[in-house]
Amino acid sequence: MLRFRTILALSLCLVLAGQLAFGSETIKIGLNYPETGPYSVQGADQFRAAVMAVEEINAAGGILGKQVELVTRDSKSNPDVSVQNVTDLIDNEKVKMVFGGSSSGVAVAVGEVCQQKGVPFFGTLTYSTATTGTKAHRYTFRECYDSWMAAKALAEYLKSNFPDKKYMYITADYTWGWTTEASMRKLTGTDDAYAHKGVLTPLGTEDFSKQLALAKMLKPDVLVLVLFGSDMVNAIRQATSMGLKSSCQIVVPNLTLGMAEGGGPKVMEGVVGALPWCWQVPYKYNYPTGKAFVESYAAKHNRYPSTSGASAYTIMHEYKDAVQRAGSFTGAKVVAALEGHTYQLLKDPQTWRDFDHQSVQTVYAVKCKPQAEVLKDQYKQDYFEIMSSLPGDQAVISKAEWENVRRTNNLALELEPLKTVASE
Repeated sequence: MLRFRTILALSLCLVLAGQLAFGSETIKIGLNYPETGPYSVQGADQFRAAVMAVEEINAAGGILGKQVELVTRDSKSNPDVSVQNVTDLIDNEKVKMVFGGSSSGVAVAVGEVCQQKGVPFFGTLTYSTATTGTKAHRYTFRECYDSWMAAKALAEYLKSNFPDKKYMYITADYTWGWTTEASMRKLTGTDDAYAHKGVLTPLGTEDFSKQLALAKMLKPDVLVLVLFGSDMVNAIRQATSMGLKSSCQIVVPNLTLGMAEGGGPKVMEGVVGALPWCWQVPYKYNYPTGKAFVESYAAKHNRYPSTSGASAYTIMHEYKDAVQRAGSFTGAKVVAALEGHTYQLLKDPQTWRDFDHQSVQTVYAVKCKPQAEVLKDQYKQDYFEIMSSLPGDQAVISKAEWENVRRTNNLALELEPLKTVASE
């Protein structure tokens, strides 16, 4: 009996040791994304692509030999909810990196938390210039482009096709909307708000009839919908039903596949916008890894990935690469490994700029195809005709311009120094 108890005790010790060893061989990553709310379509794509990236990374041996566990929270596109989510992810779940989001308000709030706690944060969809401008932090990185880069890509087309024309702006009333409208106005020469009217709308607006009635009365040549997610879908459907598409060019500065699909092929026909990536890019420019991602994603989900998914997928692989180059999960070392690093995954090379952590990358101006062409596609998702591309170094704000913005806002001309914090 004594021998049996001894063997049993040894067996239990071995089991516990195995469990501890398994626990030490995993690493947690936090995904704070809009599972619900006006940006939930973009959030769903982030989740699917993030899971796909984690599966690939784990199948290849993980990160520094550790298997990755993805821990998720619903941001609801709400900054206050996101602060609670990310604080919990870092303090209680002990995640080593946070990414996600489809709202610049969320990205700015989460960036503050991650800076305090020394945990790298990657913005997935955050287009406000503030994210890597006035609200930039040493632990924050933006994988997508920003409003300025989108406006740069669109400005050439608009100035060429609509010179000296009347514009009107319908804009989401938060940081992304404000900076996107400001960028579009400056680069298209429509700064005069008296000549080119604008109206702000709350995030989550469902009825745009009053704003669109004003547009119908003002008769702009170009109607710029600085709206995202379901807000844009609601507005463009109503604009079409009110006959505005027949009287003016509709521009959506930041487009995604989910938004186009939400509007539908008839409604979206002829709409102009910009994006940092779409599934057609790797085929048009022959990027093999991009093609493989599209085909693998489509095989799993019977649909194409969008900008949102591509960004989440890229972030996971870039984080793995940075950790392995740093030889450590320590936040400060990962940040240092990222700064100034050039990478290539789903399209042409991109660079994590060292002074503001913006991913400098090619930007694409697109026009939504005719309904008949969209419907020919096996998934009925062939929405975008790529009209032009703009190299990242031409699209992005310069260092001198960035410093001027920081100086004007009484901010330091360098990001915070790296330092070891308690969470590391």
